Amino acid sequence: MDAFRRVLPARRQSISIEDMPIPERLNPSFASARPPEVDFIEEARKRLIVALDVPDAASAAELVGQLEKSCRWFKVGLELFVAAGPAFVELLVARGHSVFLDLKLYDIPNTVAGAVRSATALGVKMLTLHAAGGPAMLSAARAALDGVADPPELLAVTVLTSMDQAQVAAVGLNRSPAEQVELLARMGLGARIRGFVCSPLEVASLRALTGPEGVLVIPGIRPAGAATGDQKRIATPAEALRQGASYLVVGRPISQAPDPAEAAEAILKEMADALKS
Repeated sequence: MDAFRRVLPARRQSISIEDMPIPERLNPSFASARPPEVDFIEEARKRLIVALDVPDAASAAELVGQLEKSCRWFKVGLELFVAAGPAFVELLVARGHSVFLDLKLYDIPNTVAGAVRSATALGVKMLTLHAAGGPAMLSAARAALDGVADPPELLAVTVLTSMDQAQVAAVGLNRSPAEQVELLARMGLGARIRGFVCSPLEVASLRALTGPEGVLVIPGIRPAGAATGDQKRIATPAEALRQGASYLVVGRPISQAPDPAEAAEAILKEMADALKS
């Protein structure tokens, strides 16, 4: 963990309107009646989640250090969580980062409810569980957050982006991936869960199902020309946002780029351009 502290530079202290001198707050300029212009790059920063899919804490610390000035959200998945444990999540939270804990919980209802409470204590902002665990498991997970101040957003994973029609059929399902996604999303909504993980191909249909309140987190994002790897159902950042995505999860196109910060900035620009339109 000392390596993490050495690698990451001190964060700049942000200034909010409450920090401004009183005269500046009480005497705003009325030179223009136009609404303030939207900073679309800043809006993109709020929606980009960088996946820290690396094998150890030192590698994750190095990547965060390169991206910290550009990116706010980081995803800690199974690989890093198994290697570095909750301590690394706590360090990210302590530095002011928003953490998406992607463990895809899938167990009996009581066990999943306990895991949700434990993850909540770490201060994470989003947490995944498999919708395929069934309505009782989903309901138990949601009930574990009742009465919790500032709870994390529970995200029900529908169908993994690595699964195409052949993979879905191989596990005994006679539905298309899109049909299975909708079935599981309806189950999640019935359990009071409003957040979902789906591929870019199902964003529009889930947005129609959930309405504007739905939180749709989309992996399988590949900038134009990027290698697809083991992902099957993919889209560009612009395509996913235009279909109604809330957040985009990007891993290898950033983490395996020669210059991760430059790759992140390029994706942020593409996202900003899409948000403008």
